[in-house]
This record gives sequence, structure tokens and C-alpha cells, in this order.
Amino acid sequence: MDRLDAMSLFVATVEAGSLSAAARRAGVPLATASRKLSELEKHLRTRLLNRSTRRLTLTDAGQSYLAACRRILDEVSEAERTAAGEYSSPTGELVITAPVVFGRLHVLPVITGFLDAYPQVDIRLTLSDRITQLVEEHIDLAVRIGELPDSAMVAIRVGSIRRIVCASPAYLAMHGTPEQPPDLAGHNCITFEGLAAPATWSFGTGKAETMVPVRSRLQVNTAEAAIDAAVADLGLTKVLSYQADAALRADALRLVLEPFEPPPWPVSLVHAGQGRLPVKLRAFLDFAAPRLKERLARSL
Repeated sequence: MDRLDAMSLFVATVEAGSLSAAARRAGVPLATASRKLSELEKHLRTRLLNRSTRRLTLTDAGQSYLAACRRILDEVSEAERTAAGEYSSPTGELVITAPVVFGRLHVLPVITGFLDAYPQVDIRLTLSDRITQLVEEHIDLAVRIGELPDSAMVAIRVGSIRRIVCASPAYLAMHGTPEQPPDLAGHNCITFEGLAAPATWSFGTGKAETMVPVRSRLQVNTAEAAIDAAVADLGLTKVLSYQADAALRADALRLVLEPFEPPPWPVSLVHAGQGRLPVKLRAFLDFAAPRLKERLARSL
């Protein structure tokens, strides 16, 4: 029995929630995965998992063995990276995640420049608006927008973005420009599920935020759709500044209610920061941070 292989399969089974999912992840038949797990339990002379038709649960022994497996596998991975020169020169694969639109507009151009400068590094970029778990999902670096919770993660702030309200010049000419947030009651609004509750918009008043009800003529689930609808003169929309940057520069949209915007959200590069950083990650942070700061400083 390959103990490290069996440990990896056990950890993958717990993380995936089922043996079949772990087998797919490992690229082995389910029968092979089941046999390896049974052999591991036989070797340890204890049951690690309680199996039922619906779910797997860890036994007490499995709980402590899982922590030990993760520690051992991390140490083996660390030793392999050291032997491969990952701590002496930028080499290997970096796994990065970023919000969809921000990643496409700002992170991808920076990555393109980095790959030109560091030919021995490969990058796997995942664009998703879901908050990912860096350690559990084996992600080296995440770009996060918004206030960060207290954690052991290391964050490097690279700028900030605004939450803005905008509309097309034609819509404002026809319906007038709102001067105060309560004026929104008389306007058509395009709401975006991902930014806030569709029925209310937040505005800043000193250190506090005021929630203002709005009339949603159209509710969408992407910022791009909200911006396209606003450009088509349907009404006012509230999005993040970088999402509407191109339309504002083209004068297809105009800002309104600027004095009442809530405080900007920070943009941060976040990594686990555990132990010595691989040179490839250190190199990317040194390369990307100033370039993202410059790009955000040029935006709204």
C-alpha cells in the first residue's frame, strides 16, 4: 500500500464529501478508491469514516488522523517544492482567483505581463464572484473586494473602488437628475442582485449608511446586464466603479448622487502567508501590487 497515496485519497474523500467524488478527482475507478481506503483502515486497525447511503462522517480516530494527514502531506509538498527549486527561483504553477469582471479588466492584463517576464511560471486563473477558501481549495492568491474579516490571512491593499449610481444622458434629460437619495422614489431603477438587496440602495451619511428604497423596473444578476440596460435609457443603476468605467469614459453613462456615495471598498491581494513564501508568489506580489495600484488610481 502506498501510504501517501492512501492519505491523499482519505483527505480528498473528506473534502469532497463522498468517495465517488474523491475517485473522480484522483482519476481512479470508484472500486479502486474504495479498496485503497479499506486497506488504509485495515493497516491502522481502526475505522476512519462512518459510511451511509447519504453521507460520510468522520470517526473520532478519523478526525485526528485527518489533521495528521494534512500536516504530513503539506510537509511532503513543501519538501518537493524546495527540491524543485521553487524557493530559489520563480518556477512552477500559481493558482489565482479574482472576481469575474475585475479579474477580466484588471487582473488578466497584469498576469499577461507577468507571464512574459517570468517564463518558468504558469498561472491558473479562476474568475468567480464566490468567496473561495484558499487553503482548502489549494489557491495561492485571491483578489478580494470589500472589507476583510479578521483571519490569519495576509492582505496587501492595492486600492479601492466606489459604489456608484449612474444613468444615461438621455434618461436624465427626460426624467431629471436626482439631487438627494430620496429622489430615487420617482425614478426607474435597474437593480443588480450581486451588489445589494434589490429593493434598497445604501448611501453614506458621515460614518453611517442610509438605506433608501428604490423602484426596480428591471432586476438582473450581472453588472454587465445592469450597465447595458442603463445605457439603453431604461433607468438608474448602482454598480461598482470599475464595472461602469468604460461606459462612463464614453459618456454613455453619467454619475449621479456622488456626494452621497458610501465609503469605498478596499481591493486586496490575499494569501495564506504560512511559512516561507515560494519565490513565484513573492515575485507575483512584487510585480502585480504596484501595477494594480496604478490601474485603480487611473479608474474612477
